[in-house]
Amino acid sequence: MGIDTWDEIRTAYQVARLGTVSGAAEVLGVHHATVIRHIDALEKRLSTRLFQRHARGYTPTEAGQDLLSVAQMTDEHFAQLASRIKGFGETVAGELTVTAITGMADLLCPVLSQFQIDNPGVIVRFLTDMRVFRLDYGEAHVAIRAGSMPEEPDNVVQPLARLRSALYTAPAYAARHGLPQSVTDLPHHHFVGADNPESRAPFARWMRANLPDEAISFRTNDQQAMEAAVLSGTGIGFLPLRQASRYPDLIEVLPTRTEWDAPLWIVTHVDLHRTRKVQAFLAALKEAAKAWDL
Repeated sequence: MGIDTWDEIRTAYQVARLGTVSGAAEVLGVHHATVIRHIDALEKRLSTRLFQRHARGYTPTEAGQDLLSVAQMTDEHFAQLASRIKGFGETVAGELTVTAITGMADLLCPVLSQFQIDNPGVIVRFLTDMRVFRLDYGEAHVAIRAGSMPEEPDNVVQPLARLRSALYTAPAYAARHGLPQSVTDLPHHHFVGADNPESRAPFARWMRANLPDEAISFRTNDQQAMEAAVLSGTGIGFLPLRQASRYPDLIEVLPTRTEWDAPLWIVTHVDLHRTRKVQAFLAALKEAAKAWDL
């Protein structure tokens, strides 16, 4: 029996014990949609109905009673094991996997470094990628995401900060092509942009809405490459204000707009959110973010 199967059986046991999806969700600390998904998956796996659904809740079928009697004994054995190793899971030790959008290493690495100094038993894994890591698959403990608020039902989402960006270009580009005087001039210029046509970043959505496709003539999926392309005079592109401030020769093409701001979110899975390790890191991260100049 795999871990996923046991999760489904444990969920079914709690539904049978309490008689409702909402009651099982509260006891297990998961979203009610997770409970329904587990029940459906288990019934599909076993090719049989485990519950009769009715207005008052869920009642086990005969097959459900057989399965759940085994689940109850297993649950009790796990409870006995937990009592013997109580406290082990409450240590701040082992792996802590944090994933974030690219371009935030300079902000997050000092936080991770200090957290590891304060908790020497922690092994840090800091991962960045264009794809969204699946917290429900255990790919990370904490994710830092940007853009619209994540909506996965089993995740806990908290605001962290706002990442401000503006349109910049290098003097070399301005010397060759001049500078746009307004938004209406933008289609006649060359731009550096994201290679992902489905990017949720506010500035990427703004570029798609306000520029013809051919105007974005240099495309990349790497934040450092985007910065390098703008600095080398390839075109006009969005850079975070904190990064652009390092290069005094950069030209700000248009005044900043709040619609370009990207809200940053802390995302954790509901099953791990309240563990001591995750809570300790979240506290350190939120405290550090108070001093960020974004």
